[in-house]
Amino acid sequence: MENAYVESSLKPVDVLILLKLVANGDQPWSYARLSGEIGVVPSQISNSLRRCERARLLERSDSPRPYRPHLTEFLIHGVKYCFPAATGSLTRGIPTSYAAPPLSSLLNPTDDPPPVWPYSHGEVRGIGLTPIHRAAPEAALKDGKLYQLLALVDAIRTGRARERELAARELTSRIEGNW
Repeated sequence: MENAYVESSLKPVDVLILLKLVANGDQPWSYARLSGEIGVVPSQISNSLRRCERARLLERSDSPRPYRPHLTEFLIHGVKYCFPAATGSLTRGIPTSYAAPPLSSLLNPTDDPPPVWPYSHGEVRGIGLTPIHRAAPEAALKDGKLYQLLALVDAIRTGRARERELAARELTSRIEGNW
């Protein structure tokens, strides 16, 4: 019997893909469409879905979809440990975490520079925050729901207690389909 290595460790792209599937709701999808919408090649999507299924974050059916209770638990309690965010210097970019919707409307603004994903065409100056995956900023600009989910995950990855609490509540609501 051959000793086949099965990759099982989750990767940041898995989070991006799962969040995109949540943002799509019950809309049908294909590897090609998903690839074009998030900027990840179809083979990466296929590998990602296998990892997510092994991690019990994906339901297998005619069309794979996130297993929402497990995904919610992982995003709230595990993502900040598996994929910690790194902050950088002042840069131009796209607001994220508490500086992006929906948290930006729930929290009072501060004088601190907001967290941003570094992006050359961004219009906001703030503290650079490494996105969960390099394709996240472009994908977020194409899909407002995905943008909100990614920003909420960033608030969990980097936020203070109040921001994390609000982000967890908002993320849970959206994953359950309550937009």
